[in-house]
Amino acid sequence: MTFFNTELTLLILGVILFTTVLAGTLSSRFGFPALIGFIGLGILAGVEGPGGFYFENFELTQGIGIACLLFILFSGGMGTDWRDVRRMAAPALLLATIGVVISAAIVALSAIFILGFGPLQGALLGAVIASTDAAAVFAVLRSSGLDLHGDVPALIETESGSNDPMAIFLVGALLFLIESPSASPLQLAPDFVIQMVMGAIVGVGIGFAMPEILKRGGYQQGGLAFVISIAAALIAFGLAEVLAGNGFLASYLAGIVAGNRTYAARDTVSGFQDGMAWLSQVVMFFTLGLLVTPSNLAPVIIPGLSITFILMFVARPLSVFICLAPFRQFDWRSKLFVSWAGLRGAVPIVLATFPMVAGVPGAFAIFNVVFFVVLLSSIIQGPTIKWAADRLGVRS
Repeated sequence: MTFFNTELTLLILGVILFTTVLAGTLSSRFGFPALIGFIGLGILAGVEGPGGFYFENFELTQGIGIACLLFILFSGGMGTDWRDVRRMAAPALLLATIGVVISAAIVALSAIFILGFGPLQGALLGAVIASTDAAAVFAVLRSSGLDLHGDVPALIETESGSNDPMAIFLVGALLFLIESPSASPLQLAPDFVIQMVMGAIVGVGIGFAMPEILKRGGYQQGGLAFVISIAAALIAFGLAEVLAGNGFLASYLAGIVAGNRTYAARDTVSGFQDGMAWLSQVVMFFTLGLLVTPSNLAPVIIPGLSITFILMFVARPLSVFICLAPFRQFDWRSKLFVSWAGLRGAVPIVLATFPMVAGVPGAFAIFNVVFFVVLLSSIIQGPTIKWAADRLGVRS
């Protein structure tokens, strides 16, 4: 009986995985990001869908999300040209730090007035939803075949891969302040520096070490080279976190360094990691879809619409125009496109599980609002990326 159950479970997992990919492909053909199909199938398999599967484990979802995100960032780093990173370091860094803070602050004020949140709860919602999503941006830009001129594509990809650490730090800091009301925000400044510096050191170190191990060990093609690349991504994240660094920053930087070094297995490892990133997206979005109960979204439709439009038309554009003001190579058309291409995806939803796990008051409302905003952002912005590029004249 046990053997039969194991066979049946594996069969069901295979069918779910294959069907999820088909759903993502179908949504892409209609111009929507693949995440819509992945999440949609998860919702259908969930408690209020035909599948009827009850799933409400936020801790497990958080763990799955973190594991999947580190591979998405590692793969995104491997596919990023170091010359683009070096050229776009200053504007991308401003958008990934100051830009995230500006977006978070505007959304926080909106949440206080629209949702009736307290200052810290409003700030928490703003921090959760402030960063653009690397998985969504990488997928949309690369699958749409957009040929953008100048430094616009390099800026968008570099920013989306590097702004998660700031959002994650803000969420952690606000959770700490909610749990410790007497604490001063100034106490967190050294933690921020340590997280970023240690994450950068570990990421660069692992990024240099992986190609050396592949070269010296004679792992020329496939096989064990793939295993070593998986180990490198896991070690970069885990070691950084153990040393009080930012694991997501370490994963992204490790991918950039490893992907821009020369070694025999680089192309095959890069292709394998691209597959790992897609598998991670499928698993992560499907799990997030399972977690959502559609009927719980009904009460947040009106406030969710309000927050979405404030994010898309006020918070994001303001943060982009302010942060890119010193950089003359970006005219107002490019800035508007960068604003519109700031897609939200899995990162905000995964971050929204943190307040749930921590038991923060209002966490359930935060999760539902974030999920609604991500869905609406993907449905509106994803299919209109090409249209926006044409209207703003940023295509080559």
